[in-house]
Amino acid sequence: MKFKVIMIALILGSSFIFSQKMKEDALNKKVDELLSKMTLEEKIGQMTQVDLDAIKKTPKDIAKYAIGSLLCGGDTESPDISAQGWADTYMKYQNIALKSRLGIPIIWGIDAVHGHNNVDGATIFPHNVGLGATRNPVLVEKIAAVTAAEIRGTGIQWDFAPCVAVARNERWGRTYESYGEDPELVKKLGAAYVRGMQTKDLSGETAVLASVKHFMGDGGTTNGKDQGNTEVDEATLRKIHMPGYVEAIKAGAKNIMISYNSWNGAKMHGHKYLMTDVLKGELGFKGFVVSDWAAIDQLDKDYKTAIGISINAGMDMAMIPNGVDKPNNYVQFITFLKELVNEGKVPMSRIDDAAGRILKVKLEMNLWENYGVNKKLTEAVGSPEHREVARDAVRQSLVLLKNDNNTLPLSKELKRIHVTGKSSDDIGNQCGGWTIIWQSKSGNVIKGGTTILQAIKNTVSSGTAVTTSTDGSGAGGADVCIVVVGETPYAEMFGDREDLSLAKEDVAAIEKAKASGVPVVVILLSGRPMLIENELKNSNAFVAAWLPGTEGQGVADVLFGDFKPTGKLPHSWPKSMKQIPINVGDANYDPLFPFGFGLTY
Repeated sequence: MKFKVIMIALILGSSFIFSQKMKEDALNKKVDELLSKMTLEEKIGQMTQVDLDAIKKTPKDIAKYAIGSLLCGGDTESPDISAQGWADTYMKYQNIALKSRLGIPIIWGIDAVHGHNNVDGATIFPHNVGLGATRNPVLVEKIAAVTAAEIRGTGIQWDFAPCVAVARNERWGRTYESYGEDPELVKKLGAAYVRGMQTKDLSGETAVLASVKHFMGDGGTTNGKDQGNTEVDEATLRKIHMPGYVEAIKAGAKNIMISYNSWNGAKMHGHKYLMTDVLKGELGFKGFVVSDWAAIDQLDKDYKTAIGISINAGMDMAMIPNGVDKPNNYVQFITFLKELVNEGKVPMSRIDDAAGRILKVKLEMNLWENYGVNKKLTEAVGSPEHREVARDAVRQSLVLLKNDNNTLPLSKELKRIHVTGKSSDDIGNQCGGWTIIWQSKSGNVIKGGTTILQAIKNTVSSGTAVTTSTDGSGAGGADVCIVVVGETPYAEMFGDREDLSLAKEDVAAIEKAKASGVPVVVILLSGRPMLIENELKNSNAFVAAWLPGTEGQGVADVLFGDFKPTGKLPHSWPKSMKQIPINVGDANYDPLFPFGFGLTY
């Protein structure tokens, strides 16, 4: 009987492998057929990704140059940022692409890094640092699937996520985009995101192409400097920074974005060994690689030279954000790359390989038939069902760092709760960077959602008074004071810090609350561990809530005991700046709280 089971398993396995090979052969044949019909200019056009702001004055160029991809990056937005507005913008430009000589659809990319965060009214999930605290790949896969459905509700089919950087220095302003300091945690959650985003079938109506980023070592730069230099030997690079990509490729990743950073002084965008020999050769990556925002420009002062370096190193698609009034625009890219081929400086085989990889992914996504917008998905953007997934993610992401005398959970029947701190009623601070606008901002940056103050009011009994202030004052006589403090929004380039102390106004608010003589619960909103030793002493309970997104109700669910805290630290928590970088496994490891720490009720 055992022999029969083994034989059946072998037969089924062989049948699956044969079926996959037939599918692969059919795809390759279609790619070859397309390439045989294309001019050099059309192949280069497929390798060109243009920012919406750069082409909106000359939209016919999409068909003229057979542009392969558009993106909305940074602060580029649809004129109408509602879900329907985004869908209308997408279709306007897709219809132009379909009128090109060969009618090849564009693939549209966007930074939906914690939900479809460029859309007003979308569901905004906790940033990756909070998801790292959940330790839950099933949840992350579900979050990715919801995000994908909301993205497809606007027509867009490509998400510049997940970030599988392993953040090794909290000075780095992109720490919140990483799942944590441990490569095992990062690879597990990154692969889950790819599976949820791309679904079981990349051609499905809710499937979105994931972009695994940023290859590689971006979280390990010296002093946590964004776009800096990762100074480690190859064994360390492979041990710490490569596992996320290996696992993502196994999960079906078809796109990888290259990083701004250097490895021992050599820019990743021109690194043939890592991009071609390792990624495409050793790791067997069959999809296509895309550059980061204008990153090719950094390779050489001469733009044409820079293009040749990157394409020859293995770059398949160039992200070109610059407008036509600037020197390094998409027309120049196409012109220069054509010249480089005609001069024999970039081989035609490299162009065919790059364009072929892009076309193959488009075929796998069935974009020729699956390019439209499903109105039901548009209407579901920001739906209660989607927000419930985000609320659950918030619950699971909270890490309880201190809880003296069982201060938490709070009773819903208390006579008076005082809620204070600058972030207690601020949806922008809850969401953090990459929310509607690139750097985001404090205040009502996005429609929908629930602030922590609103959530507390929603949860307590009708007999409980909830009083408020922003500076810690007014707590005297209350049963408890909840102080919500932390970082204000920032994103890449502007988030690097040399001092991770809390802002003076946050420190003052906690001290005022403490002076009132009532129990103090501090909720910290941040994209990374902060320096909090004194603030811990001035609190009875302390919760690391990271950047929870729009669903502040999840915070109240835990504060009032409807759910127990289960989050575990995705980063070692430092005592001082002198300890940074501090990571689990270091010699003389002595953090304030260790990696994996988290109390419960």
